Amino acid sequence: MHVTKDDATATDAIDITTAGEAIEPEVVPADRPKRRALVVEDEALIRMDVVETLRDAGYDVVGEAGDGEQAVALATELKPDIVVMDVKMPVLDGISAAERIGKAHLAPVVLLTAFSQTELVERARDAGAMAYVVKPFSPADLLPAVEIAISRYAQITALEAEVADMADRFETRKRVDRAKGLLMSKMGLSEPESFRWIQKTSMDRRLTMREVADAVIEQVGGGAS
Repeated sequence: MHVTKDDATATDAIDITTAGEAIEPEVVPADRPKRRALVVEDEALIRMDVVETLRDAGYDVVGEAGDGEQAVALATELKPDIVVMDVKMPVLDGISAAERIGKAHLAPVVLLTAFSQTELVERARDAGAMAYVVKPFSPADLLPAVEIAISRYAQITALEAEVADMADRFETRKRVDRAKGLLMSKMGLSEPESFRWIQKTSMDRRLTMREVADAVIEQVGGGAS
C-alpha cells in the first residue's frame, strides 16, 4: 500500500536504510565482572573440558553438577549468567532441568547432546534452551553457542519486560524475530546488532519494539509475516 505524507505515522517515518549506520560496535567495559557459568555434565572428563574451555575464554565457573536436580538447585542458588548442561543425565535429564530453569527465569541454557535429531532439537527449544551443541565439540563450537544463548536470553527478557500478556508476548517475539531476520539478510547486520537497532529505535521514537518490528516487516519484507 502506498502511504502518502499526510497518512504517514511514526512507524512509517522509520528510515530502515540507515540501520547499519545507526549501530555502533558493542563496547564491553573493562571493569565488567566475568560472566558466571554453571557446568552440568555427568561425565567427569567432558565436564572438566567444558570448565577449562569456559575459563580459558574468561568465564568464571561458579558451580559444577552431575545431574539435573543438582543443576536446578545450583542455578537457583547461584543465579549464573549461563548454564551449560548435558541432555542425558541421571536423576533428572537436561531437557527437564532446562525447562525448570527457564520457567523460573534463572539463566539461559546451552544443551550438550550426542544427537542432532529434529525431535530432540524441538524438545530443547520447547524447554526454553537458548542453544545446543552436538558432541564431540570444540571451543569454536561451544563458545559461540554460549554467546548466542546469553544474547537471546537478554533479548527475550527485554521483550517480556515490555509485554505483560502471554499471548501478545509470543506474537511480539515472533514479529521481532522476523524483523531481525530481515535486517540481517537485507542490511547485513548480525543478530545482536539487529535487536539493538530495534530496541534503540523503539526508545528514540517512543514506540514499542513490536511497532518497530512491524515497520521493518512492512518496509523491508513487503508486509510479509
